[in-house]
Amino acid sequence: MKRPDWKTAQAAAVTDPARLLDMLGLADALLPAALAAAKAFPLRVPHAYIQRMKSGDPADPLLRQVLPLGEELMDAAGFGPDPVGESRAHIAPGLLQKYDGRVLLTTTGACGVHCRYCFRRHFPYSEQNPRRDWKAVTARIAADTGIREVILSGGDPLTLDTSRLREITNALAPLPQLRRLRLHTRQPVVLPERVDADLLAWLQEIPFDLAIVLHINHANELDDALREAIAALRTTGATLLNQSVLLRGVNDSADALVNLSESLFAAGVLPYYLHLLDPVAGAAHFDVPEQEAREILIDVHARLSGYLVPRLVREIPERAGKTLINL
Repeated sequence: MKRPDWKTAQAAAVTDPARLLDMLGLADALLPAALAAAKAFPLRVPHAYIQRMKSGDPADPLLRQVLPLGEELMDAAGFGPDPVGESRAHIAPGLLQKYDGRVLLTTTGACGVHCRYCFRRHFPYSEQNPRRDWKAVTARIAADTGIREVILSGGDPLTLDTSRLREITNALAPLPQLRRLRLHTRQPVVLPERVDADLLAWLQEIPFDLAIVLHINHANELDDALREAIAALRTTGATLLNQSVLLRGVNDSADALVNLSESLFAAGVLPYYLHLLDPVAGAAHFDVPEQEAREILIDVHARLSGYLVPRLVREIPERAGKTLINL
């Protein structure tokens, strides 16, 4: 049976916790907390992602990433709305600069899936939207000849129509100082249909060295449809990397991380970063302490070739780059 086009599939995402629980045959006892937490941060998950979950298992590692839980409503010391200090990094609407030589463009506030640990779950997108004024964004980048790399982020840039993505890269193309474009996305992971012919054509047109950074946290996310999407992305000549977040109850074991790295490399993606959780309000129940994370990564390092071991990092506000955690 032919899969629906990506826009239809995106629009059909499940947004009702009761429906998600019913689809997975889970107890109604989970529903009151899910409904309460979803009021603060709505549920959104595509059917293609739900199909990879194990029915009847409330601890399924994919379900745990998207199901609203009562723990999200509990206050936790040190967890707040701006965990990595982005409010101090805005240099223009939709444009953030935290590190030398790089700027990040928040192309949209929309995502194909709402990950419960998202560090931007409280981000003021309505205030920071460039509103398609890409010329103004380009002018701000052009004024700083030290900027060599633009990162397209969001939200998720691949929730935008490909024609709008072309508007962005066409506006950036004339800037002589730019060398690289980096695209951060989870959209192909939860909605493999997004990797269509038009998207591939756009990626091949981009006049900069291109890195596509996927966000895959567990080997169970890599089904046949995602592997096909990754294979198609590789035909564009882009470098494919993966960033994960170390999450309690999802991938907080050496076995899970070894399986993830091996599955990624087999699919043509290089493990890049493993992030300690950003301390965002509502996500404290996912946190894995730094010392425990070190011990897990030491075990992973003993079992894998070095190029398969992601770098364990933490983002600390106002640091000049990611902080590498020494094992």
